[in-house]
Amino acid sequence: MEEIEFILDSTKEAMSGSIEHLEKSFLNIRAGKASPQMLGSVFVDYYGSQTPLSQIANVNVPDARTITIQPYEKSMLQPIEKAIMIANLGFNPMNNGDLIIISVPPLTEERRRDLVKQAKSEAEDAKISVRNHRKDANSDIKKLEKEGTSEDVCKTAEETVQKMTDNFIKKVEETLVHKEAEIMKV
Repeated sequence: MEEIEFILDSTKEAMSGSIEHLEKSFLNIRAGKASPQMLGSVFVDYYGSQTPLSQIANVNVPDARTITIQPYEKSMLQPIEKAIMIANLGFNPMNNGDLIIISVPPLTEERRRDLVKQAKSEAEDAKISVRNHRKDANSDIKKLEKEGTSEDVCKTAEETVQKMTDNFIKKVEETLVHKEAEIMKV
């Protein structure tokens, strides 16, 4: 019985992890207004090692259409500017000698559709992940059944896993609907 509880708890934890991963992925999909997370994928060559931008500069959002980046060392202005260009985020950084200013362009209808496609793809990956956790849990339950755990207990556990799966898939879809609305809002 303890093994079943353990399987159910670890499955729930794993499925929650899939949802958290989806939410983090959605932070990187910009929805028209500027945010520091937009530059989360930018890594700068900092004395020979690839370092996240947030560790070598202050990233601020003074208004909905502007991101400012103030490096802790002035000598890093050029490498940061270069890293933003390499990251291919569709931004055109401007260096004024003290900080880098990025004007976030408004999204075109076509770009919004592309971002929705990207969000749907991330959501599908999350659903696949949840289903894989269900499959793992069910195979663990089957093993326990072969080892002598009662059929009724195993059946109930499989039904619980299925209910969890349905709930998490529903959460993924709700999160996607919310993100789609956010992306399509002009």
